Amino acid sequence: MKKRYPRLMPNAHLWIDVILLNLSFLVACFQRFGNWKYVFDQQYVILLLTANLVWIFVIYILETYHFTRISFNFRNQVVNLGKAVLLHAAIIMGLLYLAHRGDEYSRQQFIMTYVVFAAMALVARAIIVLTISMYRKAGYNYRNYAILGRGDLAEMIFDFYNERKELGYRYCGTFDLDQNSENQDMLEAIMGENTLDFVYCCLSDMSDDHIKSVIRLGERQKTHIRLVPDFRGFMTNMATIEYHDLMPIIQVNTKPFSSVNEKTLKRSFDLIISSTIMILGFPVFILLMIAIKMSSPGPIFYRQNRCGQWGKMFEIYKFRSMVVNADKMGQHSQGSSDKRITKIGHFLRKSRLDELPQFYNVLRGDMSIVGPRPLYKYDVDMLMEAEPHDFQRLLTVKPGITSIGQIKVGYADSVAKNVERLKYDLQYLKEYSIFSDITLILKTMQLMVSGRGQ
Repeated sequence: MKKRYPRLMPNAHLWIDVILLNLSFLVACFQRFGNWKYVFDQQYVILLLTANLVWIFVIYILETYHFTRISFNFRNQVVNLGKAVLLHAAIIMGLLYLAHRGDEYSRQQFIMTYVVFAAMALVARAIIVLTISMYRKAGYNYRNYAILGRGDLAEMIFDFYNERKELGYRYCGTFDLDQNSENQDMLEAIMGENTLDFVYCCLSDMSDDHIKSVIRLGERQKTHIRLVPDFRGFMTNMATIEYHDLMPIIQVNTKPFSSVNEKTLKRSFDLIISSTIMILGFPVFILLMIAIKMSSPGPIFYRQNRCGQWGKMFEIYKFRSMVVNADKMGQHSQGSSDKRITKIGHFLRKSRLDELPQFYNVLRGDMSIVGPRPLYKYDVDMLMEAEPHDFQRLLTVKPGITSIGQIKVGYADSVAKNVERLKYDLQYLKEYSIFSDITLILKTMQLMVSGRGQ
């Protein structure tokens, strides 16, 4: 195997950040005080040394520089940096508070240090990621790999690296699995020439004897062996692997947000955001209630039974945007030309403000802020007939005020539109994170401001 330096990149990141942290501290001191006098003051020297020691502690705890070729990208670098900077600042502030010495240091200098450090560290990461990507695409800093297997799984491995040239993996061939064939001798010869770094074994095409022989071959030739199981078909359910002693157990989560951490995080996020909107938006609620009451006779709120998690029906709340008993004239809205919509109702729908009372449903636990839209019983029956399996997956989570499908498709008034929106909402279940929730909320706010709601 080629001589490698696996710690070179993490060590380079570490020293670059340490240099930038110290440089930022010095720049902030000069910016705040206008000279270098305070830089050499004993209390600021002690603070700088403490900051360096705390940074080493923080990156050790958070494993800031623990990354692989696959995980080394700008997004992950930004997230790791953000966590480290926030924790570092919190620890330093905590130490100053415990020592009762917070008033002895300039707050402006403190804030400026982190602003300058974060900015320079981000620029440095962008340059490093871009440089390495271009360097690898040019054919340098590569890793050689071969594949054992000829099926679909082998093609997936090849396509993965072929489409991601920036990872720096060079394909050296695919081999059959017949233990008695010349292919194994050829594979060992390639390993012996120190040109192979990894061999990917498609387990679905291999027997136990084949696997053991390839592992022994890798041990002799100092080549890494990577075993690739075929998890297609259920990894979309976010399967996880845990070890019971030496026995790996694959747990297939039959519903999203099944872990305690995911449930707690999502529910906490919903409660905090909903409470904040209900409190800060109270004046807006009052104005809208007055406008609705003056616009047309009837109640301010519109209540209707919708299908929630696990198919349980609940009562949803909205600001009334149609005339009283509009549902008797048809199930679905016909768009902006619908004569049932009141004057203020057009504005409420375009701005999506008619959905605001649903934050009360979120507080009650009937809904979440982000999730598939709650449907009429009529639409539920229609989707159960059209897409039974996919729709049942949507019923495993709480419905939401907004969703990918709602943003992309809007209100659905046909089977085709409902199915299209369903496909988008299924993406959310596969790719959930708190960051995706925030992104969807921001896109919804953009939709509200532009008045492009339906």
